[in-house]
Amino acid sequence: MAAEKIRIEDLAKPVLTEAQQQALAHGEQTEVELSVPSVLSAAVERTGLEDFGPDDFRERLALWLSEMDEDPERTGLGRMIHWNDCVRYAANRLRMHDLVARHPEIHDQEIRQPIIVVGLPRSGTTHLVNLIAADQRLRSIPLWESQEPVPDPREKPGPGGVDPRYQRSADSWEMLSTNSPLIAAMHPMEPDHIHEELELMCPDFTSYNIEWISRAPRWRDYYLAHDQTANYAYLKTALKILQWYRPRDRWVLKCPQHLEQLGPLMKTFPDATIVMTHRDPVSVIQSAATITAYGARVNYREPRPEWYLDYWADRMRRLLEASVRDRHLIPSERCYDVLFHEFMADDVATVERIYEVADLPMTPEARGQIETYMREHPRGKHGQVVYDVREDFGADPAKLREPYGFYLDRFAVREEVR
Repeated sequence: MAAEKIRIEDLAKPVLTEAQQQALAHGEQTEVELSVPSVLSAAVERTGLEDFGPDDFRERLALWLSEMDEDPERTGLGRMIHWNDCVRYAANRLRMHDLVARHPEIHDQEIRQPIIVVGLPRSGTTHLVNLIAADQRLRSIPLWESQEPVPDPREKPGPGGVDPRYQRSADSWEMLSTNSPLIAAMHPMEPDHIHEELELMCPDFTSYNIEWISRAPRWRDYYLAHDQTANYAYLKTALKILQWYRPRDRWVLKCPQHLEQLGPLMKTFPDATIVMTHRDPVSVIQSAATITAYGARVNYREPRPEWYLDYWADRMRRLLEASVRDRHLIPSERCYDVLFHEFMADDVATVERIYEVADLPMTPEARGQIETYMREHPRGKHGQVVYDVREDFGADPAKLREPYGFYLDRFAVREEVR
């Protein structure tokens, strides 16, 4: 059955649902203090812990908060969402630091030969990592676990033995689906959905994650100006924690941010197999601009879709420039390029070729698990959003593509938007 086609025709002048109007009204009535003391004290109260570990994160957290606090266009709801996220990250930091202090043997865990998917956001990375993660020999990160990697020892399982962390993730997804109903069609975030490891970097208050939920050019500049090697070491410790809880021999990971952090990535995971996805940059830009402009209707008083188009056109170029610059840091025998149109034509064959590079045999069991995942998660399950950079943003695809000659001359990417 063909997926339902969905057109978002109100990016510039949103027509809000009743649920969105109620959520926005609630946000305007709630005072939120976007400050470091406010966030950290709430995290201490939530966990009963006080030791955050090294203090260098405070400067980064302060920037996360101040840039949003000083933006008059941020809605009260947007401020609430950001504060709640930061409190969760700070609470996760407390619990992670406490766990490793009590169980130093976690440091002895080894992260061996991970398969790491990198590529522009909206270029098939999510579908690819979920396909590979269906192979139960590999460890991966479901969203619910990434949101709260360490359980609260004071909590008991819920009805049916459900982990309270899983239930909170499910409740959050239900609320997001209600307040932003088209998100499911653009970026599924069910609790079991295999997620990016960015969530495991957020307790260190770094990564490009907040660029997706806020207008944060000051943070972007700060982040790009600082070496991220120490923050990738933090990520590795987080992975060791998850592996200590639920062991596997190998991991599959994915994050578009790694495109511009290949140096720190390879220093941290020197034996990794790197899988790079490649897609028409214009298709990626119009998709990223659409999803973030759609989210702006509840986070900002003015949606300003043109801001998101300009931002992501620049941001995607930076990501690709860095990836081309640093490509030599990846051993050629452990790097595999995936062209989007070839992946969409035969996704299982793509996984088989990745396994060959990663020296991982494709067993009948693994193939069956991957095929089961595909049956249960057909493309367009939640509908298919139709992206239109001309109609929605008044942009010329050819002009958007012009700055990408350095990339398109190197990789045989098929033009999707004309």
